Amino acid sequence: MNATLPGTLKADVAVVGAGPAGLASAVSAAEAGAIVTVVDAGSQPGGQFWRHRPETIEPHPDGKGHHGWQTYSDLRARFDAARQSGSIVYLPGRQVWMAEKIYKGFVVRTTPTVASGQAKGADDGGSTVVATRLVLCPGGYDRQLPVPGWDLPGVMAAGGIQAFIKGNGVLPGKRFVIAGTGPFLLPVAAGIAEAGGEVLAVLESSSPAAWLPHLKAAASVPEKAVEGVEYAAVFARHRIPYRVRTIVTEVLGRDFASGVRTAKVAADGRVRSGTERVYEDVDVVGFGWGFTPQMELPLSLGIETRLDADGSLVGLVSERQESSVPGLFLAGEVTGVGGASLAVLEGLAAGVAAAGASATGEQDALRAMARHRRFAEAMHRAHPVPVAWQDWLAPETTVCRCEEVTAGEITEAREKLSARDSRTVKSFTRAGMGWCQGRVCGFAAACLGAGPGAAPTVESLSAAAKRPLAAPVGIGELADLNITGH
Repeated sequence: MNATLPGTLKADVAVVGAGPAGLASAVSAAEAGAIVTVVDAGSQPGGQFWRHRPETIEPHPDGKGHHGWQTYSDLRARFDAARQSGSIVYLPGRQVWMAEKIYKGFVVRTTPTVASGQAKGADDGGSTVVATRLVLCPGGYDRQLPVPGWDLPGVMAAGGIQAFIKGNGVLPGKRFVIAGTGPFLLPVAAGIAEAGGEVLAVLESSSPAAWLPHLKAAASVPEKAVEGVEYAAVFARHRIPYRVRTIVTEVLGRDFASGVRTAKVAADGRVRSGTERVYEDVDVVGFGWGFTPQMELPLSLGIETRLDADGSLVGLVSERQESSVPGLFLAGEVTGVGGASLAVLEGLAAGVAAAGASATGEQDALRAMARHRRFAEAMHRAHPVPVAWQDWLAPETTVCRCEEVTAGEITEAREKLSARDSRTVKSFTRAGMGWCQGRVCGFAAACLGAGPGAAPTVESLSAAAKRPLAAPVGIGELADLNITGH
């Protein structure tokens, strides 16, 4: 590898992602004395959690509608100071399409997120980063479960609705129904209401009683209870109905979503006959079934993995966030979905360790991480994907929207062709071969391949996320690999 080629940057530590984990990693590594390069697909720091309006339009955001904004402000000030001093080089508007392990380091290859080129505010036009150590903080995305009609215009991921409001300062509609499971439904609905929208209902498939076996873990992170009280106040003020053990069984509409049919469900997700209800005059339906970590880059580097409590594939790490690959550190959702506070703690630990330093108060930080991880596990146990969710589907229900693959086609491939893992399902049905590369349908397709009531295995989920190119890339950039000797 010729690291002196134009467009190549050298760093002690490369950080991928500038959300809560990535910002914390970059800051802690730089303050520990390392030269850091940060590659981020976003146009400005913050990630999805701290997404805000473009700073070219609103240079000094007030953090309205955000939790943990003071933490972001502190990390951002330290990040900007490190950029000013030259210890952090920032590459926004770029996504990593390949990461490779080389002798005593890593090569990170990037490409512009948008066709117009690198985002404004970048420190350097470099497209390749060579670093001694690598910290991956790629985040995650909304997990989706298909239901009849979910492919209609007007249906969005819950996180997509929140990102739309944060990034644009406006609503994508007027009348909303939010459905799925987990605490994330609360800030999405609250954000809609505070922005002037009407939330007809929040439909939670689980029940508050599911928290009873996990009260000790919940009590260990009291700030989560405070957040819950705040959301309850917003719900009360805007009179938002919160329906438990309730799901959307069908999105209604012909050319676009115009309503939903709902039903009560048992603890395992089976629909209770006679409990159906219809909500009409709906502009936007938001679904959220937890989050799926972005595992493409970690898997391409050969990390060891495990299944988390929510069924997600995540990376195994040491106390200092180092993966099974020496010099490769992971922080945030890729080690287990647990919220921004945990992601920051992991990021701080990963950055210091990647810089080859020791953090002050490390034992306190480890105890704090342990508390947040126990809370995260409790959350996943209390808000599982319903076991019987496949019963909600009709054979003609679209599962893979990119390739228009139906539930019936996947079921037929499973029963007649033994397509019981995601890779085989993909081969026989094309589910996951489209533009999103299975990010929307991957979990659902893997579950359908496993069969009713079954969960995808580590091997199945790994096969779905493992790919040689982690992002779309131009043919010219592939051709340049010959120049660099790879």
